[in-house]
Amino acid sequence: MSGSKLSDAPNPHPHPAEQRSDLPLDFTVHSMPSPEGVAQADVGRTRVGRWKMLFVFLVCASPVIASYWTYYMIRPDARRHFGDLIEPQRPLPKVSATALNGEVTSLTDLKGQWLLISVASGACDGACQQRLYFQRQMREALGKDKDRLDRVWLIQDDAPIASALLPALQQANVLRVKAQDLSAWLSPSPKQALEDHLYLVDPLGNWMMRFPANMDVAGAAKAKRDVERVLRASAFWDTPGR
Repeated sequence: MSGSKLSDAPNPHPHPAEQRSDLPLDFTVHSMPSPEGVAQADVGRTRVGRWKMLFVFLVCASPVIASYWTYYMIRPDARRHFGDLIEPQRPLPKVSATALNGEVTSLTDLKGQWLLISVASGACDGACQQRLYFQRQMREALGKDKDRLDRVWLIQDDAPIASALLPALQQANVLRVKAQDLSAWLSPSPKQALEDHLYLVDPLGNWMMRFPANMDVAGAAKAKRDVERVLRASAFWDTPGR
């Protein structure tokens, strides 16, 4: 009898398998994402990606934007500008030009540098020679920044250049361009001729300033100060050399 009682008593240490068999089955259910949720997630990722791209673009473009905004929006009193600002700016036209060695190129190839431009006949009278002289002196007076400015003489006819002028033109870009192409791009102030001025073009190829006609020494000094200002304003992004 005693043996039967001992056999019927509950086992104080049940086998692990017996423990598991007494527990209810446990199911973990993972819900499937809805199509609407997936679409919203994709829209969110696309929006974040676009904002990132816009941020990168603004970071890359900020030096250019800052320099132009500084010069054109926070401009000092107009009396400080000796030259006339051109608004809207006029980009370099895609017209052919011929170098003195006969090589044919495009006027747009001048992009990448600040340009100080003179226009005249190849015969180059006394007034033309004085402008070329001022053009050269203005560049030299810029000191360490002179390599950011190129001298350009655009000749609007086929007249030969006097040999006496050639030594002073060794570091200048001398190109023959059709007169009608130049007139379609540049324009003089009222009652003046196209060749009476010096013209300033930015590295992006935009004509942005016209200096008064028939400058004297004092006028050339004022024009040089204008050039110094735009070089300062563009120092964030403009570098010497093409």
